[in-house]
Amino acid sequence: MIKYALACAAGHAFEGWFGSSADYDDQSERGLLSCPVCGEARVSKQIMAPAVAGTKAQRGLDAPAAGREMFMEALQAVRAHVEDNFDYVGDSFAREARAIHDGRSEARGIYGEASPKEVKALVEDGVPVAPLPPAAPRKTELN
Repeated sequence: MIKYALACAAGHAFEGWFGSSADYDDQSERGLLSCPVCGEARVSKQIMAPAVAGTKAQRGLDAPAAGREMFMEALQAVRAHVEDNFDYVGDSFAREARAIHDGRSEARGIYGEASPKEVKALVEDGVPVAPLPPAAPRKTELN
């Protein structure tokens, strides 16, 4: 079921429940909708915030904080995977990425450092590159 905020041409606001958005469109096109206050048949959907199931209290989580924490954990997992499985090429990254792309070097995953200018040139030339997520701060660096 979908709940829409509706309003008639006379300005009366009300809600309507429909089986689907297609049901609303069908009923509207056939003139089956009318204002429960004045009977006006010119009815339109209004801007409405989506309903989100659950609350912080029900989940027992602070959703924004939990989302940030999960996001940071995912970034660290990506970084760990790259560090464990790709070759570190240091400041030769741009040169090696281009050589791999051009077939002059063995195809493999690499990571390293590149200047913004080097990265821009790689992207413009169609060499697939992506920034590596930053390393997590050391516990001694945290407040």
